[in-house]
Amino acid sequence: MAANMYRVGDYVYFENSSSNPYLIRRIEELNKTANGNVEAKVVCLFRRRDISGNLNTLADSNAREFEEESKQPVLSEQQKHQLKHRELFLSRQFESLPATHIRGKCNVTLLNETDILAGYLEKEDCFFYSLVFDPVQKTLLADQGEIRVGSKYQAEIPDKLADGESDNRIHEKLETKVWDPNNQLKDPQIDQFLVVARAVGTFARALDCSSSIRQPSLHMSAAAASRDITLFHAMDTLQKNNYDLAKAMSTLVPQGGPVLCRDEMEEWSASEAMLFEEALEKYGKDFNDIRQDFLPWKSLASVVQFYYMWKTTDRYIQQKRLKAAEADSKLKQVYIPTYTKPNPNQIMVPGSKPGMNGAAGFQKGLSCESCHTTQSPQWYAWGPPNMQCRLCASCWIYWKKYGGLKTPTQLEGAGRGGSESGPRGHMTRQEVQGMSPFTRNEGRAKLLAKNRQTFILQTTKLTRIARRVCEDILQPRRAARRPYASINANAVKAECMIRLPKATKTPLKSKVVPRQSLATIVKDLAISAPLKLKASRGPPTPINRNQASQPRVGQNLLGKRGFDSASGVPYPANGRPYTSGMRTTSQSVIKRQKVSQGEAPNPVVFVATKDTRALRKHLTQSEMRRAARKPHLLVRIKLPPPPRSLAMPLLPSSTSEPIVLED
Repeated sequence: MAANMYRVGDYVYFENSSSNPYLIRRIEELNKTANGNVEAKVVCLFRRRDISGNLNTLADSNAREFEEESKQPVLSEQQKHQLKHRELFLSRQFESLPATHIRGKCNVTLLNETDILAGYLEKEDCFFYSLVFDPVQKTLLADQGEIRVGSKYQAEIPDKLADGESDNRIHEKLETKVWDPNNQLKDPQIDQFLVVARAVGTFARALDCSSSIRQPSLHMSAAAASRDITLFHAMDTLQKNNYDLAKAMSTLVPQGGPVLCRDEMEEWSASEAMLFEEALEKYGKDFNDIRQDFLPWKSLASVVQFYYMWKTTDRYIQQKRLKAAEADSKLKQVYIPTYTKPNPNQIMVPGSKPGMNGAAGFQKGLSCESCHTTQSPQWYAWGPPNMQCRLCASCWIYWKKYGGLKTPTQLEGAGRGGSESGPRGHMTRQEVQGMSPFTRNEGRAKLLAKNRQTFILQTTKLTRIARRVCEDILQPRRAARRPYASINANAVKAECMIRLPKATKTPLKSKVVPRQSLATIVKDLAISAPLKLKASRGPPTPINRNQASQPRVGQNLLGKRGFDSASGVPYPANGRPYTSGMRTTSQSVIKRQKVSQGEAPNPVVFVATKDTRALRKHLTQSEMRRAARKPHLLVRIKLPPPPRSLAMPLLPSSTSEPIVLED
């Protein structure tokens, strides 16, 4: 019964989905609703699968620094993989969940330098955290409540001096002397001087206008003058004047007036004190967040000093009594019975017939995706439905508790996407950018695209046969529409071996399509469209001043010239060349852009000739679309009959000689 009794402060598992892993939360309050149910106000803790990839990279670097500083023993790759499932991230986020969704207890501790990481793997339901995750700002920060244990924080204690050995250290450099107990004054004389210091402090507050407003009565001024700041100032005055009472008296009351010493309780206004109490209720003793969000004009030392002075006031005692009375009215513990209902992801319940409870769509011969075992008393569906993956009983419990598989697999990411609430018909932008080799991120190499070599995937005979035999499982049309979704080829091949006849007299013949070599294809393409690496440019023309106000034509990403200027002579839209010396307003002088090596195009470029551009004009719109959809088919063009040539009078050819007119 003690295992099913949950109290405030316990770390527990919450189940919000039958296929997702458990949520790990810390119980802060147990409240009873109007209809009699119990709700738990909990603090959210996040797993690595709940944060982005950039934050996972940051967590990996933090883990490496911790291993180097604490000198952890070497772990295997599987242990490192499982250790990521034990790491959590604390947050300041609260939420309310039904207490009936609790599925058990767990243990979460703050990671310490003296801890051995491998020890967490040996304990069940044991987690650790070292970073704090902000779900709103999407940041990871170090926890302020770190226990500072280790060589970096502990002092080195020197050896004890032997009898008769003198200490040669210079004590003035090690510490500052603030009080000498062996002074010439007696205790009654010191007490009388302290009374005089309090009286001077009361008189100084009466002369100060701001203090007289805050402490309008004599009792309040005397109480403020009796605080520790006045006594510390009086004793420091005695120490500085070598315990001479006459000199100390004159120091307390100089010629300008009595010295006024005020602490943080007097410096803070009533509105600032109210803000501090509100922040303390929200953040607790996290003084950095209190200062940053509520009191940015105060220093951190001022906030800490005010907190310890505030704890000595009647206001703190009154709030403490109210919280104690409120805590007595709330539930301190709740009993939740063990959850025994079957999981909807069970493939086959023990003792039931095969094919029941979701087992109809699963094929025989499949193994566990995590431990690869083929025997288990209970199987559970895992991952996307089209993958038909399953887990054994022990791996399913590991998945629910720790949010991952025991061994790293490629399908674990697909299992995450399939286990999310609601189907997802496409990949997110971050996933697509992470998979693309052309993504220009800061952490990726810019030359990744250029360093990749061309590869060809050649299928085997069994794979080609499985495409025809297991077409209902493979669903090629659906797979073609969703090329990003993974296909479990092992499951398809296993089902193909079951469906194939066990004893075939003659092997199945597959038609072999002859394929040309890559060199032959490139050679044929080069013959049909020769390369023009350097095209002759037209003669340079002067730039008109009116062109400065005209909009410039934007250059494309790779800095290529348009098709209208590929032959060296600029062509307008109607196909007629411009005469020399003419220049349109749409033209502009564009400097050639320097292309980086990672963004450079492939070295093979096919430039259209004047004849091919002329032939395109004879194609209809439907023929152009058909040619674009099926580029491997030949395009047949019906040329119109050439127009009849008319007899034109012969004109004398133009010459460069001057024309002379005789009068």
